[in-house]
Amino acid sequence: MASFVQTAVFIILAVASLGLALLVGQYHPTFAVFLGVLGLVVSSLVSSAIKVANQWERGVVLRLGEFRGIRGPGLFFIVPVLDRVRMIDTRVLTHHIREQEVITRDNVPVTIDSVLFYRVVTPEDAVMKIQDYAFAIAQLAQSALRDVVGGMTLDELLAEREQIAQEVERHVEKDSREWGLHVTGIRLQDIDMPEELKKIMSRQAGAEREKRATITKAEGDKLAAENLAAAATIMSSSPGAMQLRTLQTIDGLGPSASNTVLLAVPLEFLEFIKRVGTNT
Repeated sequence: MASFVQTAVFIILAVASLGLALLVGQYHPTFAVFLGVLGLVVSSLVSSAIKVANQWERGVVLRLGEFRGIRGPGLFFIVPVLDRVRMIDTRVLTHHIREQEVITRDNVPVTIDSVLFYRVVTPEDAVMKIQDYAFAIAQLAQSALRDVVGGMTLDELLAEREQIAQEVERHVEKDSREWGLHVTGIRLQDIDMPEELKKIMSRQAGAEREKRATITKAEGDKLAAENLAAAATIMSSSPGAMQLRTLQTIDGLGPSASNTVLLAVPLEFLEFIKRVGTNT
């Protein structure tokens, strides 16, 4: 936007000055050349004095190296040649902290991938108190991440990622506040470990799941045995309860055509039936 406005102003002033030079050239050719050159120089200076800052930008103005103030957003003017302007983006900026290997407190090497979110709240401090605030805060975040992770064990690192991010954020915020920066957040994107350690942890997790499954099955068997014992006690107190349970079981097998029900009948009972039939 700023370059477009500067170009438009330069073209308008240059065309006007050249037109004036052509008009004067009909009477004084030498003076017309001087007037044309002067018009181009003035057009260049005037266009360079016009600056435009977007809504999210602030311009830090230095006059002969001395801080003169903050300009923007919108259109503003500076003194050509004497003033320099550095535009600062005040939006939330994202910086990817490159993967780095860190040794935990229990001597396990891990590779951590993270991202840093920050913004500039005081543009003059970000320009005058630090040479390159983006590079500086990135290095500060890397160092803080190493210090925090190095004081934790692997289990703590895997279980408390959010707390680690908050601790790193506090360290970075404390040191970068005087640079005019505000850290809005740090996120741990990935934690990578050696393959052998992954296999060991996988076997450990499998053994833990098998242990829980065995305990659950044992508790189920115990509960079933207790219920069966209670049922046997109830049925033993009623003479016909066992016969009714037997009939219910046989009735449940009846609807299926693939089931064959065998009833064991004592021979004495069959002989008794025969004798009763013979006597009748």
